[in-house]
Amino acid sequence: MRTTRLLGTATAAALVLGGVGAMPAVAAPNDAHSLDLTLLATTDLHGRVANWDYFSNAPYTDRAGDKVGLAAVASVVDDVRAEVGDDRLLVVDNGDALQGTPLSYYYAVQEPVQETGETHPMAAAYDAIGYDAQVVGNHEFNYGLDLLGAYEDDVDFPLLGANVIDVATGEPALEPFTLVRKQVKGAKPVTVGILGITTPGSAIWDKANVEGKLEFRDMVETAEEWVPKVRAAGADVVVVLSHSGTGASSYDESIAAPENASDVIAREVPDIDVMVVGHTHLDKPSEVIVNEVTGEPVLLTQPYRWGSTVSRVDLDLEKVRGQWDVVGAEASAIRTKDYPESPEILDLVADQHATTVAYVNQVVAQSTEELPATASRYQDTPIIDFIQQVQTDTVTAGVAGTAAEGLPVLSIAAPFSRTAVFPQGDVSVRDIAGLYIYDNTLQAVQLTGAQVKDYLEASAKYYAQVPAGGTFDPAVHTGAGNTPDYNLDIISGLTYEIDLSQPLGSRIEQLTLADGTPLAADQQVVVAVNNYRRSGGGGFPHIATAPVVYDEQKEIRQLLIDWAQERGVIDPADFWHESWWLTVDGVRVG
Repeated sequence: MRTTRLLGTATAAALVLGGVGAMPAVAAPNDAHSLDLTLLATTDLHGRVANWDYFSNAPYTDRAGDKVGLAAVASVVDDVRAEVGDDRLLVVDNGDALQGTPLSYYYAVQEPVQETGETHPMAAAYDAIGYDAQVVGNHEFNYGLDLLGAYEDDVDFPLLGANVIDVATGEPALEPFTLVRKQVKGAKPVTVGILGITTPGSAIWDKANVEGKLEFRDMVETAEEWVPKVRAAGADVVVVLSHSGTGASSYDESIAAPENASDVIAREVPDIDVMVVGHTHLDKPSEVIVNEVTGEPVLLTQPYRWGSTVSRVDLDLEKVRGQWDVVGAEASAIRTKDYPESPEILDLVADQHATTVAYVNQVVAQSTEELPATASRYQDTPIIDFIQQVQTDTVTAGVAGTAAEGLPVLSIAAPFSRTAVFPQGDVSVRDIAGLYIYDNTLQAVQLTGAQVKDYLEASAKYYAQVPAGGTFDPAVHTGAGNTPDYNLDIISGLTYEIDLSQPLGSRIEQLTLADGTPLAADQQVVVAVNNYRRSGGGGFPHIATAPVVYDEQKEIRQLLIDWAQERGVIDPADFWHESWWLTVDGVRVG
């Protein structure tokens, strides 16, 4: 069985020689006492090589007109490399490469590269572009350590993770940092140290894949330990690849170190020149934070997700007492929509892309009517109840013969996509994948009625308050406090109302079991839920600490496909039961 390579501190620093055979820079020449370098960075590609939407079976498009994918990124890199010269250019990626599209799913699950030996399409594209380093993101662990190990073997650059610790050895399971040496003609060589750290949330979200194998240490403490080591190893410039955002954690920090610590690292850890930020999918090309220890500025840059932008960081270096020192740094965003897709990259993955397109367009069932998800965030819709039915059926069968058999089985689902729809007639794999866009597995826990009510009250924060007599407007009163649609959890197996005129914590009314019996506070129930939510993602109450009664590591998307394929027909009459609705002071709305 192949797993990630284990590296101790003695072998942590890998030296990468750059500039051999590079084309000359066309930028202004440097003298012996000054030097310019350019760093290009991407983050959160999530399985995107081509500018293609596998769910719509068409080129990707959005309102901003952005492109996605490494094929367009490649053209940006080629353009900047021609401008500045390879001897002045570094290219890095900030993680979350291995999950997010049917392409990455197919080569992790349907034809797993860790078994076939085929090169992972993301690795092939990154290698062809010429990346110098990459940090692991949390989604790198979604498909297990064997896939991650195969990917690590495929790429021609170091895969970093200083705070990813091998439980057996206590040492980093991945290379903590790498040194990239650049030799510009007429100037002393400059060494760039690249340190990689990733959000500790992986210990929660992928507990099943990493527990007992990997630990994820606090990012700030890890940076405090390793930045001095990077400097001591000879780095003139220190770049931190931080697969973490800024702000609050999505989980209880008592069960894992803070999720989003990039700004804290910049403020508290000295001797960092540039940080590449990610994980939160924000378009923030430039932010400067003053380090509290040195008083020096630290430049943070976050490229936009999926390859929609490439961050460009231009560094000005000067000789200070014989050593290179960063005296200026400027970051900007290059939008890939202004560049063509690289034919070389598209050709590299053409066969894998075609195989994926054929897979997602397989017809698995016939729908008796069109089932859209458009209103699912404020109405009980059949397409969400389809998910609920499959989860309920699977868990009911799964707890048979256990102590949980006979308890009411509830199910939690959220409206992941407003554009998902099952057309009347042919329903394909991509239609179902477009409804359930995440690679979650199904679990179930045991809760009390009181805990279920608490959970629903927490979910109801998604809605803004509407005064008695007021009019509910979905465009205005959903997504309150920037709560995303995927954090609106709907529970089936119950009937309940959400009174929007009431304050948070007091909105759930008329809460009964499916048979009309009021849900008693001490009633024991089984609740089907995805692994992300069960592990604490979203910070919902009780769910992360509840006893697990079902966990067979079955992927929910595949369960949906199998259910539809076995029956051949998707008929709302088989699973839709309107069981929740919104009210304002007792008057039904929505």
